[in-house]
Amino acid sequence: MKKLINDPKSVVQEAVQGFGLAHAGLVTVSEDPIYITRKDAPVAGKVGLVSGGGSGHEPLHAGYVGQGMLDAAVPGAVFTSPTPDQILPATLAVNSGAGVVHIVKNYTGDVLNFETAAELAEAEGVSVRTVLVNDDVAVEDSLYTAGRRGVGGTVLVEKIAGAAAERGDDLDAVAAIGERVNANVRTMGVALSACTVPHAGTPSFDLAEDEIEIGIGIHGEPGRHRIPMESADGITNRLLEPVLSDLKISSGDKVLLFVNGMGGTPLSELYIVYRRAVQVLADAGATVERSLVGNYITALEMQGCSISVLRLDDELTQLWDAPVHTAALRWGV
Repeated sequence: MKKLINDPKSVVQEAVQGFGLAHAGLVTVSEDPIYITRKDAPVAGKVGLVSGGGSGHEPLHAGYVGQGMLDAAVPGAVFTSPTPDQILPATLAVNSGAGVVHIVKNYTGDVLNFETAAELAEAEGVSVRTVLVNDDVAVEDSLYTAGRRGVGGTVLVEKIAGAAAERGDDLDAVAAIGERVNANVRTMGVALSACTVPHAGTPSFDLAEDEIEIGIGIHGEPGRHRIPMESADGITNRLLEPVLSDLKISSGDKVLLFVNGMGGTPLSELYIVYRRAVQVLADAGATVERSLVGNYITALEMQGCSISVLRLDDELTQLWDAPVHTAALRWGV
């Protein structure tokens, strides 16, 4: 294993310290317990947004803390849920009296720990709503989940719900926007190679040089099936077919197309996938109104990508376009 680390046990702590130093104008870092808040939190009268999960998916979630997106992010150990004693103080730190929305990817540990933290926050007088993200169409149940996994759609939920909170929507309205995004987004991914978790020291699964895994999760958990390597267009077709079928995309739909790198895939390759995805959507009669291409929710250095399609309406488009100022997303400010 060759990684730019000092000690596998200190990876998260040192990465968070570095993130805080690099973005000191945007965020404040708490080190004990570890969580990150936007510099001006809590924002008076605004609903707070908190998300989190295992580390190793950067820039998710800390990279999305700031104006127009998250108020706090809670990183766990690599590929491991944060604990309630991290989530609770983060929730309290961003509560201005308007309540807090938890955005939670559908992994068992995340769900249970955020649920516990929400109950503890409610006991302290903080109103909490939870938006569960489960956009992955690859598998219904997995090693980490009951039901569908939360993957690339998480970025879109955080951006759009964050914009709703920033414009002054109340607690129930922000949660409803987040749930609406989740209901209208689907994702599927592929792995060309595995990643290596620092404390494990070996790849999380084995793939032959001529094999790919279709429907992979963001922790390296298995997908639908393993097949021989194909062309970029062939892989894109395989990923989009179940996405469009499950989302019931029809002629005239307007969509946001998100091609996400898993951490080790060159941007040039992601644009090749994006090119084919636009063609497939056009053949289905859908119009790509908005786009996002890059490494936004990763699995360490895994090679591969995911494709997310979000059906847009006028309000969701307006909220996507709204100003955002975070380490990883920044426009309109």
